[in-house]
Amino acid sequence: MSDFTSEFWSLYIAVITVVSIIGCGVFLRSLSVKRVPGSTVETMGHVWDGDLEEYNNPLPKWWMWLFYITLVFAAIYLTLYPGLGSYKGVFGWTSRGQYEAEEAKADARFGPIFDKYLKMPITEVAADPAAREMGQRLFLNYCAQCHASDARGSRGFPNLTDNDWLYGGDPETIQTTIMNGRNGMMPPLGATLGEEKTRDVANYVLSLSGRPHDDLRAARGKATFETICAACHGPDGKGNHALGAPNLTDGTWLYGGGESTIIETINKGRNGHMPAHGEFLGPAKVHLLAAYVWGLSHTGGGTTPAQ
Repeated sequence: MSDFTSEFWSLYIAVITVVSIIGCGVFLRSLSVKRVPGSTVETMGHVWDGDLEEYNNPLPKWWMWLFYITLVFAAIYLTLYPGLGSYKGVFGWTSRGQYEAEEAKADARFGPIFDKYLKMPITEVAADPAAREMGQRLFLNYCAQCHASDARGSRGFPNLTDNDWLYGGDPETIQTTIMNGRNGMMPPLGATLGEEKTRDVANYVLSLSGRPHDDLRAARGKATFETICAACHGPDGKGNHALGAPNLTDGTWLYGGGESTIIETINKGRNGHMPAHGEFLGPAKVHLLAAYVWGLSHTGGGTTPAQ
């Protein structure tokens, strides 16, 4: 890999670029030489539409000068900005430098506003109309892709407007979730349980939330559930916030609550990933975002995002 980062390749790219620009200029010059008066005009042998022929006349001057201006622009640009290998240009411009300059400008302008809310409890931030509006914009930019613009989620992505939480819905836990992300994993158990026991457990899970089920299979599945599944979901099936194991006794289902879907979940398992936003957004923006999300499911705090 070091062969591709040596000075040779920088010089190689610079030489190829300069030679290409000069070559284009020479080629352009050769095509724009004036024809000697009285000399024979020959065709290039190309004919279109029966009588439209291509002759070897020089390029029109306006077209020729446009090409020359392009070459001059390229030379000036490559002098001022990077483009010739490792040469940084007169201005020393870099995309990272521009990004950092824009970040610094934005921090100087909006930093005091974010710091103001960072010092306030999340519950108070959620009750502030201006803070909710800022939180809504952050949500639409960074969260709506998975949780939808109305925050009601979709298959595999939690609804944030109700009071059902995998890891807990208090302000601090929501902030931790946004900051550090979450990795939820339901292991595949189909090979361990087999087809019949899987159906038995699925029917027992259905019975926990009062859904239609096979009573005989549910009775057989209870023992298997208590042996294998209760370690995460609890003996009563009410879940475990510490593990992110969902409550199986309510009517909220992340992937669907039909028998076939539950069997699929038991057979193949599930892998849920909530990416960490702390390093990208920073504590102040995460604080605002957490306040907005918390407010979505609490009276007097937050509003549903605009459709």
